[in-house]
Amino acid sequence: MDDEQVARSLGALSQVHRLKAFRALVVAGQQGLTPGVLSEQLGISPASMSFHLKELLFAGLVSQSRDGRNLIYRASFDRMNELLGFLTLNCCEGQPCGIEAPTCHC
Repeated sequence: MDDEQVARSLGALSQVHRLKAFRALVVAGQQGLTPGVLSEQLGISPASMSFHLKELLFAGLVSQSRDGRNLIYRASFDRMNELLGFLTLNCCEGQPCGIEAPTCHC
């Protein structure tokens, strides 16, 4: 993952409704959710939800597939793990972070 991809991902997640939508998709797992269900769960208008899902899709944080007439959105766990790995790559020289880690700068 390069700096530009990281910035795009973090930018997408820096908006509250997108962050909530992404977290809901993570909880939903591989089953995913339709925009209508997400909109209802989060109390966000369908038009706004479509906009936010488009931004998450552009950032590569979600995927989209069609099931009949429905669009299904799923969290991109590979991308999420790449982002987390990038953010923690140099932390504590590869050891788990925490108070016990001798070189932890957290």
